[in-house]
Amino acid sequence: MRLAGFCRIPAATAATVAGLATAFTVAATAVPASAATTTIHATYKVTGSTFLKAPNATLALGPGKLSANVNASTGAVRAALTLPDATLSFKQYGLIPVTGTTHFINNGPTTGTVNVNTGAVTTTSHITMQIVSLSIAGVPVPVGPACESSTPAVIRVTSQPGFNILNGGNLAGGYTIPQFANCGIATLLINTTLTGPGNTITLTLGKAKIG
Repeated sequence: MRLAGFCRIPAATAATVAGLATAFTVAATAVPASAATTTIHATYKVTGSTFLKAPNATLALGPGKLSANVNASTGAVRAALTLPDATLSFKQYGLIPVTGTTHFINNGPTTGTVNVNTGAVTTTSHITMQIVSLSIAGVPVPVGPACESSTPAVIRVTSQPGFNILNGGNLAGGYTIPQFANCGIATLLINTTLTGPGNTITLTLGKAKIG
């Protein structure tokens, strides 16, 4: 999965991108009590955005896909969120144009719970952010093949008012972007410009496809 522009969320992601990000399969409330031991599989179209505090910029996410399994008895959720690479452009210090493209890598499945009575969802994703390209003032800066967050971003999201397990809706949360490593001469710039707490993410799920 990929999550957060210039910072490879995540998810975190994202994401975390999530991730991160990510909570999703809420079809459990639509299942009768007699199917209490049934695992429900649901897929959703996913779009969204993440606000990156350090560069004060918003990155569009998706369209992607969320594939989730829900235990109708316990409400346990296991899901996988797939997002395309995301590209972010902003002006460092309000002057210098910077453009970066991020790839989101899932570190294990997204896990969480769905309240089988209300349909409310909470999930956590662990997403490695990988920067695959970077340019400053229009000049490409080499980042190498392994420019990644040193640890996965932990992206927690919860369903928002109006969210419906069958019709979808918004999931929102926050995350910290970890320090990056193996980015060559760009490592210091990336860690100064991109990393830190206070980042937010909103994911919008389309109507669920069950089965």
